[in-house]
Amino acid sequence: FGTVLRAISAFFVVQTLRYIAKDGRTVISSIHQPSSEVFALFDDLVLLSSGQTVYSGQEKMAVEFFAKAGVPCPSRRNPSDHFLCCINSDFDEVTMNTSHKIREIPKSSEPLMNFATAEIKAMLVDQYRRSEYATSTRIRIREISSMEGLRVEKRSGSQAKWWKQLSILTQRSFLNMSRDMGYYWVRIIVYILLSLCVGTIFYDLGTNYTSIFARGACAGFISGFMTFMSIGGFPSFLEEMKVFHRERLNGHYGVAVFTLSNFLSSFPFLALMSIASATITYYMVEKHSHFSDYVFMCLDLLSAIAAVESSMMIIASLVPNYLMGVIIGAGYLGIMMMTAGFFRFMPDLPKPVWRYPVSYLNYGAWALQGEYKNGLIGREFDSCTPNGPKLKGEDILKTLLGIQPDQSKWWDLAAVCAIVVSFRFIFFIILKIKERASPLFRACYAKQTLKHLTKRPSFRKDGTLFPSMRHQPLHPLSFQEGLNSPLH
Repeated sequence: FGTVLRAISAFFVVQTLRYIAKDGRTVISSIHQPSSEVFALFDDLVLLSSGQTVYSGQEKMAVEFFAKAGVPCPSRRNPSDHFLCCINSDFDEVTMNTSHKIREIPKSSEPLMNFATAEIKAMLVDQYRRSEYATSTRIRIREISSMEGLRVEKRSGSQAKWWKQLSILTQRSFLNMSRDMGYYWVRIIVYILLSLCVGTIFYDLGTNYTSIFARGACAGFISGFMTFMSIGGFPSFLEEMKVFHRERLNGHYGVAVFTLSNFLSSFPFLALMSIASATITYYMVEKHSHFSDYVFMCLDLLSAIAAVESSMMIIASLVPNYLMGVIIGAGYLGIMMMTAGFFRFMPDLPKPVWRYPVSYLNYGAWALQGEYKNGLIGREFDSCTPNGPKLKGEDILKTLLGIQPDQSKWWDLAAVCAIVVSFRFIFFIILKIKERASPLFRACYAKQTLKHLTKRPSFRKDGTLFPSMRHQPLHPLSFQEGLNSPLH
């Protein structure tokens, strides 16, 4: 936190941690370039460089160790700055590049300051390994390891109960969704405006002959295009997936909790969206309405939108890119719309692929089929000829649309709900597979990358044919800024 807080803020934070440590707690802190006052508050010090231990022991003995190693800390210098200058070799290459432009380089009055940082660090590491500080550290580790009753328990996952994780995560997701205008609120407003447009265009259809085709067009628009607009939530899905991956790595909750909480937190918004749209559309299109038909329309639209949301979550888990995700999602929804039975009736679809199995796995086909039954069964329409016999809705379903009216529309609704559940289960399986397989893919990718890198001339150790900056001779530490100051 030393790089984030100001010096005075870092001092009070470390001082508070010191008080906590005095109460019997062990405080492990990582700090970069602290001030001398902050550095003096620590009890023990561990210096690491490139994975090697340079020093481990009491803080007050570090200055003495560096002095014995031949790299004493100059007067009026912060000890932590001196330690970093001695072990940080990140700027050796920059110093080397600068040295080519300097003809005369003054030598430092300190002999060891004329060595490269990597050489000084290697000397300090070797000195520490042979010092009493390393010996005492190893003895202390053995003492701690041999203590009876001391067991280091490896805890994996969150310590909160499953229902507690679900409750907190659902509340947080619901709060984020309610605060983000682009997540659901804008879509709800657009749905309401479109519902008003649909209601005014198909206002009071009645039972004449032309209303048969108007009802089909209205149902096709609602179950097709209005559900298609749910693709607008894809950017928010991507952001939610990023948060999930980060918190999953920390073990805060599991995949099942995330999957269920995401559905529960979004359900009130989907219900509001569906009920508002269905209410406006149904009561403007149907003058002689039935409450059961209205309830079915609400549930049918709700399940169809939930299916689209679930499919977008699957795409977001597979394609973590906004543009590619929207393109793939739009293509998938376009296929679902074409095979739903509106642009071409079910009996006319090619059977090998589009009828079997695509139309049976299509949530839109079941939703539109249920909506057709909801708007036609139990109604009689005028004939296309004057004084002709009435046309029953059941006959229209069977002869024109190729839909069997004997099967209840509630079974169609159940099929859409089953598809929603299957989509969520597929989403759960994908996250589990990615969680298990991603380390293997990363390891394979790293091996292939290293194999290709070793074939490059710049990575050869000889460096005779193709000289590289990685293999230039090291230059003294005194080239670095500040080490040739007259104060030293």
